[in-house]
Amino acid sequence: MDIKTGQMEGARESAKFHEMKEGTAEDWAIISKHYMEFASDLPDRVLTHLKLLEGDFGGFPVCRLEHSLQTATRAHRDGRGERYVVMALLHDIGDTLGTYNHPDVAAAIIKPFVTEEEHWICQHHGAFQGYYFFHHLGMDRNVRDSFRNEPHFDACAEFCEKYDQAAFDPNYDSEPLEFFEPMVRRVLAKPLSSMYVNED
Repeated sequence: MDIKTGQMEGARESAKFHEMKEGTAEDWAIISKHYMEFASDLPDRVLTHLKLLEGDFGGFPVCRLEHSLQTATRAHRDGRGERYVVMALLHDIGDTLGTYNHPDVAAAIIKPFVTEEEHWICQHHGAFQGYYFFHHLGMDRNVRDSFRNEPHFDACAEFCEKYDQAAFDPNYDSEPLEFFEPMVRRVLAKPLSSMYVNED
């Protein structure tokens, strides 16, 4: 028994270095194997975290999970592509850990798997969504205008108008999370880009 780690010797395969600069190709082959196994479970972890939004109303007419399902359902029924729909589903997943910057958290999660435009929409939707309520809180509802010259301004404004701000209807017939699960698994199966994945 290894006293420090509490692991039985030989119970798990691990690299031998104590500092990264000591690592060998063999060490990194072991780490890469474990990394890919861990990465393959990403959809499960994302779906589990998304479920934490269930029952969390925060004063809204619907809970945060229902808002996410409704946003994704509206996008899906409008003929949006699968990556866009998954972005719509996950756009508020950062609410639990990123109370003051939830769009940044969600955008970081989906970035490797969506287009530049879809990532931009997710990252900036908070400022654009503010158009619908900031003025009621003594804030500038036109804060989104600071992005007016950005190439994805109209796409983000459209996302908020058609799907996000409209998705608080308690009577809307949203698809259940199970409907979107296969999409999440397909989209998160392989990143479009990542510094940690060798495209070859």
